[in-house]
Parts: sequence; structure tokens; C-alpha cells
Amino acid sequence: MPDDMSADIRGIQNITGPISRRKFVVTSAFAAGFALAVRPAVGQSVVTTDTAGLTTGDVKIPVAGGMANGYFAHPASGGPFATILVIHEIFSVHEHIKDVVRRLAKAGYYAIAPDLYSRVGDVGSLKTIDEIRPVVAKVYDKDAMADLDSTVAFAKGSGKADTAKLGVTGFCAGGRYTWMYAAHNPNLKAAVAWYGPVVGQASETRPTNPIDVVANLKCPVLGLYGGADTGIPNDTVEQMKAAMQKAGKVGEFMVYPDTPHAFNADYRPSYREAPAKDAWQKMLGWFKKYGVA
Repeated sequence: MPDDMSADIRGIQNITGPISRRKFVVTSAFAAGFALAVRPAVGQSVVTTDTAGLTTGDVKIPVAGGMANGYFAHPASGGPFATILVIHEIFSVHEHIKDVVRRLAKAGYYAIAPDLYSRVGDVGSLKTIDEIRPVVAKVYDKDAMADLDSTVAFAKGSGKADTAKLGVTGFCAGGRYTWMYAAHNPNLKAAVAWYGPVVGQASETRPTNPIDVVANLKCPVLGLYGGADTGIPNDTVEQMKAAMQKAGKVGEFMVYPDTPHAFNADYRPSYREAPAKDAWQKMLGWFKKYGVA
């Protein structure tokens, strides 16, 4: 099982042949457990967050052209709660992302993770990263941004989400989308990108990348990266940092030495407990500092 999926995120930008924009492919429900391509290794200790004191569930989110799958969680009593969008890795909304949603709910948030791949297929049922890449390459950035907007509207309509206190966080592919959404939605209070690629080759579906939209960032962004990430070179993180400083944008970067890509993915060998726990606390502190609390 490859530990560093960031190279795969870069690779999908070279795949052509976008899906028909008129078709909307969506599965009836999320498959239980982990995506087939990244089942935990034998002996791997996986962090599991229970649902005690929470309201959770799979949902259908109305988006342009159809319904997207999603998963939400929030405290069972009280509310409305400050809201956090959780953007999945390349493996979509499988068990690890659902657990992240529950962790945020335990911290007092309304958290929701939409499946941004609902338009193109169920990547959770695919067995290899080579099968996944050409599928996710068909997702248009503008569709992803619109689906995130629709997710915010869905959350607001629940009566349990205070979307005036809105944050976003994402991992790997979702880290890239986090940067892009921070440049898209003027109502965001704060964003936290976990090891999201910031540079890349332009394509039909991804005409720009985070480094290209720095001037449009609408909120403070915290970037969490591994110093030993072989797919996201440290110099690209430095480029992003310099671009933000030049544009006068509020942001911070935490680069953990000797730490690989996907260090928060506790179901994979890339997991590093100390950096993951430290980064989680930094994320919560970032949201609180900038009004997502």
C-alpha cells in the first residue's frame, strides 16, 4: 500500500477525457468501512470515535444536477453549532473521514463531509489507486466549489448548523480543495489544509491551483505539512508561504520534521501519532481564534 498519495493527486491532472457534464453518477449509499484501496494493514491500530452524545448519519445533499452523498455529526443536544466542512482524501467519504467528522462533533461542532466525487462514481468500491485516478480527474473544480456551497446551504437548513461561524478543513486532495474553497467562499471564517498540494499542472477540470489563487483568499489559512512528504516538496510550501506574504494574506504553516504525507491517516502506515495530535490541536485553536467556535 503506498504511503504517499500526494503524487497520485498530481498525476490525475494529466488525465484527459472528462465525463459528460449532463450525467450525474451517484451511489445509493456509502459503503460501510474503509475504501477498498486503503484497507488498514493487519495489526494497524485505528482511531475510532463513538457516537455517544452525538447525532450522526449519512445524508443526501441537493446539488446542481442531482443528490450528493454526505455524512454529518453534531452534539445530540443544544445548537445551533459552529460549522465545519470536512473535505475528504482521494478515497472519498470512507470510515476515516466519517471518524474525523465525529471527532469534530465531539469538540462541539456541526461537521459535515460531502462526497465531491458523487458526480463521477463510487471510488470507495475501487480496489487500486490506478483505478481511482482517472475517475477523480473528471471532477471539475467549479463543480466541487458549487457542491461545497450546496453543503453549507444544506447544513444551514438543518437548523443545527450556525453557518455564520463557518470553517473548512481537508486532507490531501481535500487539502487542495480547502485552499481553493478558501479563495471561493467569502463567508468562511477560517480554513485548515492538511498536506494539500499547492502547485500543479493546469488541466480542463483544474484550470488553476492554490498558488494561482492566493490573491483571492477570503480567510486565514493554516497549512499542516510533513517535512518528509515526498509528493509535496518543502520548496512548494515555501513558495505558497511567500506568495501569501506578498499578497498580505493571513496564514501560518506548520511543517513537521521527518514526517511523511498523510500523517493524520491513522489507518495507514504513514500515521504519526505525535504530529497528528499536535496538528489537531493547532487546527482547533485556529478555528477558535478566527471565530469558528
